[in-house]
Amino acid sequence: MKTTDTSTRLASLDVFRGLTIAMMILVNDPGDWTVAYPQLKHAAWSGWTMTDMVFPFFLWIMGVAMTLSLGKRMQQGASTGALILHALRRAAIIFALGIVVNGFPFGLGAPFSLATLRIPGVLQRIAICYFLVSVLFLKTKPRTQFITALGLLVVYWAAVKLIPVPGYGPGVMNPVGCLCWYVDSNLLAGHTWVWAPAPGFDPEGIVSTIPSIATALFGVMTGRFLRSERTREVKTAEMFVAGWLMVLAGVVADIWLPINKNCWTSSFSVFMGGWALVCFATVYWLMDVQQKSRWLEPFKAFGLNAITLYVVSELLATLLGVITLTQADGKAQSLHDWIYAGAFVPYFSPANASLAFGLVYVALHFALGIVMWKKGWIIRV
Repeated sequence: MKTTDTSTRLASLDVFRGLTIAMMILVNDPGDWTVAYPQLKHAAWSGWTMTDMVFPFFLWIMGVAMTLSLGKRMQQGASTGALILHALRRAAIIFALGIVVNGFPFGLGAPFSLATLRIPGVLQRIAICYFLVSVLFLKTKPRTQFITALGLLVVYWAAVKLIPVPGYGPGVMNPVGCLCWYVDSNLLAGHTWVWAPAPGFDPEGIVSTIPSIATALFGVMTGRFLRSERTREVKTAEMFVAGWLMVLAGVVADIWLPINKNCWTSSFSVFMGGWALVCFATVYWLMDVQQKSRWLEPFKAFGLNAITLYVVSELLATLLGVITLTQADGKAQSLHDWIYAGAFVPYFSPANASLAFGLVYVALHFALGIVMWKKGWIIRV
């Protein structure tokens, strides 16, 4: 029997979000970065790995969910002004959480200075994209949103290719000399990520936020499509076709503008938007068409409290790094390294020990998510 699905809450979307957050925690918290499998690390510069799919997937999911939730509230009679105010309030909370994550533990066991506090970040970019895309969704028509997404990608492409960077010229796509690096190193001097590919550069910086808004808009377009009266079978097929076409378009665009997560290039935005469609269509097909969801259902535990579990994972990881133990030889060792060296290194190869640590870390947060899910605790950030 062919079925339609116009509900405002998709279990398959919650599961896809949960899978994405689980992967985000896994790649953010290995036992040892130096020996981790290459696919569990970001590409050093251009190119992509499985890890590079995680953040764009989350922005894309946010766009889909926004369409469903805000669309429902509009149908219930909420005013545009009230919804924009709600979006602004939520974005401010998420942005503030990002600053907390960056600054934690605020001098307790680790150096802290407002002069060097990183301002950009994952949550900060989510907040900015959430607010701007919410306004676009609430105030413009679908055609305008499509043109805006395309326009952002074209404007970004033209900017990085045509605007000359002092001392380097236009079109440079290296860590030092690209437009993203120049803007961040000047406007965010001292407040960028210390582990970035180049000093002063930030992978969640100012210029690279422009095409990331387009990524979220791709999610909005998908959300509108999912609310249509098409059957689930047709939706699945069309998402697969559109997704693979976007992946192909990203590969072709890579010829002229490299797929690069660090700069979130236009080719990267299209490429990952396509992969998000393909991967979500797979989950949607399994859960909503084939009704084979029993083994996927538990991932709702991550999906329903995604931001909360991400923040907890980041804060706990920081604590494991700053809490130190004194060894027999008098040297200090972080709690993270003590656990890793004692419980994982002796029993696995280096790469597998790092992976095992990450999987146990994910399992710990999965257990927390399951408890919250079973008790009905959904913290809406």
